[in-house]
Amino acid sequence: MSLTPLAERMQSIKPSPTFAAAGRVKVLRAEGRDIIDFTLGEPDFDTPDHIKAAAIAAIQNGETKYTPVDGTAALKKAICEKLKKQNGLDYAPEEISVGSGGKQTIYNALTATVNAGDEVIIPAPYWVSYPDIVLLAGGKPVFVPLSAAGGFKITPEMLRAAITPRTKWVIINSPSNPCGAAYTPAELQALVDELKKHPHVMIMSDDLYEHVVYDDFKFTNVVMLEPALKPRTLVVNGVSKAYAMTGWRLGYGAGPKWLIDAMRNLQSQVTSNPCSISQAAAIAALSGDHTVVRERTHEFQARRDATAKWLNEIPGVACHVPEGSFYLFPSVEKFIGMCTPEGEQLTDDGAVTMYLLDAAGVAVVMGSAFGMPGFVRISYATSLEKLEEGCQRMKTALGALKSANGGKCAA
Repeated sequence: MSLTPLAERMQSIKPSPTFAAAGRVKVLRAEGRDIIDFTLGEPDFDTPDHIKAAAIAAIQNGETKYTPVDGTAALKKAICEKLKKQNGLDYAPEEISVGSGGKQTIYNALTATVNAGDEVIIPAPYWVSYPDIVLLAGGKPVFVPLSAAGGFKITPEMLRAAITPRTKWVIINSPSNPCGAAYTPAELQALVDELKKHPHVMIMSDDLYEHVVYDDFKFTNVVMLEPALKPRTLVVNGVSKAYAMTGWRLGYGAGPKWLIDAMRNLQSQVTSNPCSISQAAAIAALSGDHTVVRERTHEFQARRDATAKWLNEIPGVACHVPEGSFYLFPSVEKFIGMCTPEGEQLTDDGAVTMYLLDAAGVAVVMGSAFGMPGFVRISYATSLEKLEEGCQRMKTALGALKSANGGKCAA
């Protein structure tokens, strides 16, 4: 019998690698190290003033009490109007669930539906929390490895091969965290055509980076393309990324009423309502002027273009230029097995990230954390000056590596 009081389920999950990397940065900075941080997916912009003003007004008006478990009527109305205006989708308030971030929305949906042994298809690279949430629910993550050559996108053939009678969900994250890949309407239509053949499979459309797309890219999701999929799709979104509201912790899902009801029941016993002030702020974000969102997306595009150029100028680095989000996912595979000036061998992408941190003072997240060894994730949600300096530091540090002599390193 185990002597630990922890539940067995805790053995299947691990701390978020992105927050762990960010925590390491804070420790090193506290020790006086000059660290350039490319780890957290958090806009460096401040929350727009009109959103902050709405939150202040809510406090002054006494909107500090409990709200309905899964969101106020006013916020649900704003979400429905957003979905109609921006996506052409018709949802009723009873088909909307509001939680403390998109992560809680995903957790509620999977926990409410996944039984032991149910399979959830997760294209890799993936957002770090998907598989852990599936495991917590007793399900089985089914990973579909993607490639940079294929734009980090799943094809209908890959999807068909992954689906079994035990498949409960498939997760489609577009634009993607960590690689920024976004599906064109034609690419997504091909997946829709395949999904229509498998009516037992539910679809989770993670649209959190919907507004962070470049080069006149046209965002779409499966329900926008095929309304017949609406009864088995949960559209997940939030205000963290587009509106620089990561700390406000406000996300939402739109889906069939039976699922939303179950998610509400679960949330009522876990957290109850999301923060009342954040809900008031989210109404202002969704309903207000989007000029600032567009302006910031233009800035992100300039950062993407410059950083991808700088990375691809580093000998041995290959960086795919994505359609959206604010991440780059370059390959560092050619450096695995090489030797540091101190004679240590870089055995995997984790060793490469630690070398960059120690030798260059640049913090990135290893691709293995996202199910894609041999890569690293770089968040360019920071200034162009820091991005340029960080890339130059990486170029210098990686250029100092040497090939192993007979498979061994010597100082």
